[in-house]
Amino acid sequence: MNQKEAPIIVGLDIGTTKIAVIAGRKNEHGKLEILGFGRANSNGVEHGRVLNIDQTIKAIQQALKSCFESNPQLEITEVYVGIAGQHIKSLQTRGDIVRHDPESEIQQSEVDILIENQRKTFIPAGDQIIDVIPQEFYVDNIQNIKQPVVGYNGVKVGANFHIITGDKNAIKNINRAVVKSGLTIKDLVLQPLASASAVMSDIDLEAGVAILDIGGGTSDLAVFNENILRHTAVIPIGGENITNDIRQGLGVLKQQAEAMKVQFGSALADEAKANAYITIPGLKGMPAKEISVKNLAKIIQARMEDIFDFVTYHLKQVGLDGKQLNGGVILTGGGSQLKHLIQLTEYATGLNARVGLPIEHLAPNHIEELKKPMYATCIGLILKGYNDYEHKYKEFAENYLKIEVPDSLKTEGAQEQVQENSTNTEATVDVEQRKNKLSFWDKIGEKLKRNIYEIFSDQNDKAM
Repeated sequence: MNQKEAPIIVGLDIGTTKIAVIAGRKNEHGKLEILGFGRANSNGVEHGRVLNIDQTIKAIQQALKSCFESNPQLEITEVYVGIAGQHIKSLQTRGDIVRHDPESEIQQSEVDILIENQRKTFIPAGDQIIDVIPQEFYVDNIQNIKQPVVGYNGVKVGANFHIITGDKNAIKNINRAVVKSGLTIKDLVLQPLASASAVMSDIDLEAGVAILDIGGGTSDLAVFNENILRHTAVIPIGGENITNDIRQGLGVLKQQAEAMKVQFGSALADEAKANAYITIPGLKGMPAKEISVKNLAKIIQARMEDIFDFVTYHLKQVGLDGKQLNGGVILTGGGSQLKHLIQLTEYATGLNARVGLPIEHLAPNHIEELKKPMYATCIGLILKGYNDYEHKYKEFAENYLKIEVPDSLKTEGAQEQVQENSTNTEATVDVEQRKNKLSFWDKIGEKLKRNIYEIFSDQNDKAM
């Protein structure tokens, strides 16, 4: 896929502390060329939920304005949007279908029906299914098939599924805010899954890894093992909770608490200097206040340990708290930038840890700001868009190449001689004639393959 043929995909991350818009396109090397980037402080969003639609719209529009300023020629109409929040839940299901023709090969359309059937799963009133993710497939007595089962044959095909749900009203508020900002939602994507695609490699996926995205309002967890998504969870604690703890514990303003956390904060109190202090200006003529760096670290560590208690609990729930996760814990999101957080993570979970950066998927000339883990979700949303695009391209290519060409277009030497009798119809084709026919269709196929990108890209551009 060359750069000219690839569409522009836009990710919109609506977070508790920031709203980010990133537009990108894959180059000929499969790396993302960033064509536009904008961000704005988030208003109207708490713990991942849109509570004030008008304020959220203003923040989205401000982020879009910043994005357009970075590239005035950019046009944005459709976006992939991340979703998180305490209302997000997940459940495991198992489903199957009985095939009408067990001797024929399983088609992708049958797998699509199997997945779509899971959207009829009973969920609590007021909730809505956001995504259905297949895990292991099975065909008859063949179990634990990791890849899609297209090409197999059998009577019954089924799979285990991970279903992600969310509150209907929360989803409606996101839709309203985005639509009233002049945009169309292409898809809603769970934020930890978007972040995971941006910071996780195929090696991590196979080895087993836990992705912990520490955002402003929540911390989102996604657990992978043996190339399969095993578990997702939303932890109701994020960077904002740490900031509020500092504000209350040290008696400072919220803005001052945030600044101290970013500049002087540490996730390990033992690593903080005992004799170091921060001077906070007094309010309206009041004397300045001296804040101990060690006390600041104690407050941060206590709240981070709460987050890791949740992580440990969820890992135990799915039986992946030991050697099963050889890839350890990958920290991402704005909160992952705290000093000494890797050490605390390893101590609290007993697993190796590192900070995940979305740089692996970015072209060399990317914007320096986007190297930060706080933009992993937005980069992941663009990658999700490309996965959808490539999947649709593949389906389009397969269907397009199967179009039956009229007899008038066939070569004279490839005409089949048909013999009919009362019991059956048998077609006899000379070997040389068949070779000529195959050669002809090979040429047609090659021509279609050369043109198919252009055809599909034109359709995609019109849709966008």
